[in-house]
Amino acid sequence: MSNIVDPLVERIGARIRAERDRRHWTLAELAEESGVSRAMIHRIERGESSPSAVILGRLSAAFRLSVATLLDPEPEPEPASAEERVRRAEAAPRWQDPETGYARRQVSGPGFPAEVAEIRLPAGAEVPYPAAAFAFHRQIIWVLEGHLTFHEGDTVHELDAGDTVELGPPTACVFVNSTELDCRYAVVLVRGEAP
Repeated sequence: MSNIVDPLVERIGARIRAERDRRHWTLAELAEESGVSRAMIHRIERGESSPSAVILGRLSAAFRLSVATLLDPEPEPEPASAEERVRRAEAAPRWQDPETGYARRQVSGPGFPAEVAEIRLPAGAEVPYPAAAFAFHRQIIWVLEGHLTFHEGDTVHELDAGDTVELGPPTACVFVNSTELDCRYAVVLVRGEAP
């Protein structure tokens, strides 16, 4: 087994630990709030395990933060120069779910008031998120390529390239790609009370 720690996995673990410490929660309290086992949280915090998209969704819901917040570093001061406002593609934080292959690239920077992420959902992948992951956020999903079946509670949206859906009141959601081609979509999130 390699002792090399992936910097992004290490950063995610550090961020989760910082959020837990900020709330003065024990591992047991975070486990109870999120439904993720203490052992898994401990491995993630130590950078020994990359969390799946489902686990990130549960942890973000417990903290009442977006997934992007757990993936991106702490907010930085607003960029001063025109060059500092440019975020090169290779510098954007990227994360891939080790279980499903779901890949996320953070488009907006940590200081921007809206969070914009590009998601690539592989053929046959399915990623569920709990209702709490959508509380205190307004979100829109915009399909860029392919087809996405989006379950919003009991409602199923069949979305093709160019289609959008604005999320309603927080409910459990499932992102499904039942096709043989990757689906690429954008998530735009604004903090605030959900509808």
